[in-house]
Amino acid sequence: MQNDEPSADDGAPLVLFDLDGTLVDPAGSITGGIAAALAAHGIDVPDQPTLEGMVGPPLAASLLSLPGVTTEMLPGLVAHYRAGYLAHGMAASKVYPGLRQLLADLREAGVALAVATSKPQPLAERLLEVQGLAGAVDVVAGSDPDETVPHAGKAPILAAALRDVARASDRDPSGGPSRPRAAMVGDRIFDVEGAQAHGIPCVGVRWGSAPAGELEQAGADVVVDDAQGLRDALEHLLDVPLGDSAARPAPSPTQDSTHSAAEDPAEGSASPWRLIDSRP
Repeated sequence: MQNDEPSADDGAPLVLFDLDGTLVDPAGSITGGIAAALAAHGIDVPDQPTLEGMVGPPLAASLLSLPGVTTEMLPGLVAHYRAGYLAHGMAASKVYPGLRQLLADLREAGVALAVATSKPQPLAERLLEVQGLAGAVDVVAGSDPDETVPHAGKAPILAAALRDVARASDRDPSGGPSRPRAAMVGDRIFDVEGAQAHGIPCVGVRWGSAPAGELEQAGADVVVDDAQGLRDALEHLLDVPLGDSAARPAPSPTQDSTHSAAEDPAEGSASPWRLIDSRP
């Protein structure tokens, strides 16, 4: 009898990346856009920590969590926010230092790459194009284009990404959504929960918008501070040699090096990844 369940040798290892706050720094375009939309509609703008907490969850859910925002207001708020984001936010965003090279090294090592994001799929695909990453990943899975409709979190998005990767690699997607040699990389609790729903280890990155301690409390398997730490963690989890980014040539000014060390984690800094033991 044929066993359709994926095994450790069933296709390439896989890394799924969140987008905003993980691969790409929104550089204030999301929080600023939300603030502008709220102000334009006469709604009190929350403090900066609250705005930063709105990066990651679905936009509709974030807006509805604010005092004074009703379901009827959502279409206008979303339209105002989206217009500004399309006009300015995508171009203002930047790939985090070291991640462009890490994607290339993962690809060279035979690792399948996917983006799994709560951002509407057409916008996610467009952002990857603007940032020069469209050809760096195999699959993009996002949420419904209608941002006024709250969706069911990250788990269904990961399921779609896993199915698409299975199809792209000529595997039978009915064999099950989880893969033994897979890892999720994200900056918020939603990424951890989505990975846990599929039995996939999650690497949490501290350079996103999560409050201190959120990733550890959510049960992330690994939490890292910089691109080298992420590289080390993925090597360990996937058992795939990737090498040391410190030995790589410095990125050109048109790539990740446009970020200052004060703004983002330092590329190639020696901060080893650490395992977070979430067991009692």
